[in-house]
Amino acid sequence: MALAEAMTVKISVIFTTYNSPAWLEKVLWGFKTQTDSSFEVVVADDGSGPETEAVVKSARLTGLEIQHVWQEDLGFNKCQILNKAIVAASGEYLIFTDGDCIPRQDFIANHRAALAPGRFLSGGYFKLSLAVSQAITQEDVVQQRCFDPDWLVAGGMKQTLKWLKLSAPAQWRSWLNRLTPTKPTWNGHNASCFKADAIAVNGFDQRLRYGGLDREFGERLVNAGIVPKQIRYSAVTLHLDHPRSYESAEGWAFNHAIRKEVRSKGITETPEGIRQL
Repeated sequence: MALAEAMTVKISVIFTTYNSPAWLEKVLWGFKTQTDSSFEVVVADDGSGPETEAVVKSARLTGLEIQHVWQEDLGFNKCQILNKAIVAASGEYLIFTDGDCIPRQDFIANHRAALAPGRFLSGGYFKLSLAVSQAITQEDVVQQRCFDPDWLVAGGMKQTLKWLKLSAPAQWRSWLNRLTPTKPTWNGHNASCFKADAIAVNGFDQRLRYGGLDREFGERLVNAGIVPKQIRYSAVTLHLDHPRSYESAEGWAFNHAIRKEVRSKGITETPEGIRQL
């Protein structure tokens, strides 16, 4: 798709949150700093309390266009709230991330530049320590200091090859996207597709628990003929650290069995998705 045509596409950014107002605030600071401001945010809230609503209301005062889609807290129901957010989204193109991922200022612009019919995009993230996650201020996000490797090292982060996601010059990024051995999978922290394609596969499988549920959605998109493209060095987020009390070996095993069936049978549409809301 030509960039001129892509610039007319309405984008909705969807991410989940659950009682993490401090992290949500940092993420929304990141969306306020975007160089491409033609998008809405859809906060998919899996039952948070009033502190989260207060953060959303405050962010709206900055000019961000935000929908707050909330459901009652009945345990881990991420897939269900994601499906409700998909339905509510006004954009024809959907970017999915997480409520613990701060987007770099070119995040929206780079998803828009690469979007195309029949394709989904697989972006990247850089994991932070808890200490650095807590230390990030609004000014650090506005000035993009938190994406500077030197700033992160000063905060105690150790250097690895993954620093290239943050330090690679713009002219290198397309080359790195092509050369990386990492497969372009659907990642909950950073991926995008057309809304029509998400609806065609009936959204996220509401039977799934924590552990690979995002990958399962992407596997069904691939089965439906949607081709993944790697943009992990172009579209980058910072992943804020936090505990995961909802993770379990049983949940991973349950999800793995469903994913195995999806791959072996070429399943495209989940029996428990958007149309079952």
